[in-house]
Amino acid sequence: MAPVTRVPANRVDDDALLDAARECVLAVGVRRTTLTDVARRAGVSRMTLYRRFPDVRTLVAGLMTREFGALLNIAAASVPAGASARERLVTGAVAAVRRLMADPLLRTVLDIDPELLLPYLVERVGSTQRLAEQFLREQVTAGHADGSVRASDPAAQARLLFLTTQSVVLSQRPACSDGIAVEKLLAELTHQLDAALRPDPEEGRR
Repeated sequence: MAPVTRVPANRVDDDALLDAARECVLAVGVRRTTLTDVARRAGVSRMTLYRRFPDVRTLVAGLMTREFGALLNIAAASVPAGASARERLVTGAVAAVRRLMADPLLRTVLDIDPELLLPYLVERVGSTQRLAEQFLREQVTAGHADGSVRASDPAAQARLLFLTTQSVVLSQRPACSDGIAVEKLLAELTHQLDAALRPDPEEGRR
């Protein structure tokens, strides 16, 4: 094996360290990733890495926030201009689900270390999850203003939308079993989200 060239600590940014962490996770999963391995891949000393990220949990959390936050931003940017808030919400949410289901990092975690995601399902909402929920809530609020989303409590609407889309992402293996194609599943998700948000035409007549 060729010797690893060490990079001066003051020349290493967090992205380089997170890139190395991503390579490790994709190769062996989260539980088998060590700070020593990440430091070696990044070409820095373990102490340099430790000063930025004191443990693997903090490092992986930073990696997840960066990776999934970027995917959510790309999905939000794919929303067509001139659409109603409901259309923007549904398009952006389904685009995010599609990208997350195909993301190799998330697929690796689901395949090798799925138990690591359990706290975010039964105990708390993480920082990346809050980014997704923030997008949903902003569009719900905008939909109340332009009349494209039925009137209700925006926080409750956004939370249920978030839980619905998250369940599709994290349950992709059983969701797409028995020959059900991903695109057909996403088409049903699109219909469900739109129907759940569409104003009741009877309300406008009252």
